[in-house]
Amino acid sequence: MTEFEGQVLADLSVLKNQMSQLMGIGQPGRLIQLEERVERHERSVQRIKGLVGAVGGLLTALHVGIDYFRR
Repeated sequence: MTEFEGQVLADLSVLKNQMSQLMGIGQPGRLIQLEERVERHERSVQRIKGLVGAVGGLLTALHVGIDYFRR
């Protein structure tokens, strides 16, 4: 085996270990954990957007009511 072949095999071994960490071996890997974090973040952003929309609607109704009773 030449020095080049040895280096290629060593690099492939490192790559295989990194892929195992990324994908997971029987346990959720980093990629799955990252996907779950992104999904939780997206759900919380959607909740906040809904809450802001509801508060905006209530404020609009409040202002319309105030203008209606002023006249």
